[in-house]
Amino acid sequence: MRTRPDKISSVEIGGQDVLVDEAGYLVDPDDWSHAVAEWLAAEEGVELSEDHWAVLGFMREYLETQGVAADARFVFKDLGERYAESLKAARRRFFQLFPYGYTGQACKIAGMRQPRAWSTG
Repeated sequence: MRTRPDKISSVEIGGQDVLVDEAGYLVDPDDWSHAVAEWLAAEEGVELSEDHWAVLGFMREYLETQGVAADARFVFKDLGERYAESLKAARRRFFQLFPYGYTGQACKIAGMRQPRAWSTG
């Protein structure tokens, strides 16, 4: 699904006006901040922990250095290396953190645009 220009709304978060699409994704990833992440997480019913911030930090760093959102497998690999666990265990850990998955929650809270193609991650 693509963002429809007629379905964009503005929300004020920490004194900053932020544009979100109808599904709650940021229209401009540069608007992301910790305050925005906290707000997006609250909208998703997720209370951010240190583990969440580690995943979000990896995703944001990847976006800044590569110019694109990280593929879910890179996020799982980073999580596995961080906790010295298998990819299977890292994937389970990821879904404990973000029950609605990579595109459904992690990308949204990390401030990525809504992905064009959906994946269960």
